[in-house]
Amino acid sequence: MTILRNFLTASAAALAVLAGGAFAAADNAAIADRIKPYGSVCLAGDECANEVAAAPAAAGGAAAARSGEAVYQQFCTACHGTGILNAPRTGDDAVWAERVAARGSLDALTQSAITGIGAMPPRGTCGNCSDEEIHAAVEFMSGL
Repeated sequence: MTILRNFLTASAAALAVLAGGAFAAADNAAIADRIKPYGSVCLAGDECANEVAAAPAAAGGAAAARSGEAVYQQFCTACHGTGILNAPRTGDDAVWAERVAARGSLDALTQSAITGIGAMPPRGTCGNCSDEEIHAAVEFMSGL
């Protein structure tokens, strides 16, 4: 009886090892896919730099600019919608007109938004907005 029990135990152990190996082999592709690098680093002068430079052109050029309203809704409304920390409120024409007059032009006011002013950091909370998108957002908020 002991011999039969040992034989069955050894057979079960061997079967478990073989089955585990089969599952592991089938799962290797899924695991490799989950842990593969997300991207790679390409430095200027490397062969891959030419591919990186060609990618935007192949995709149809630069991404389309966001509208002033879209930039405002996503990045500016928290402060300029409520007037927090003395931010000029959207639609308050008198305050915006004063600020434009103090700076000399809408372009100069936009420049202060780009470089940051008072409690507002450079570009507000939109670190990836272009100068044109910031200008469009200032135009939208000021109504000018």
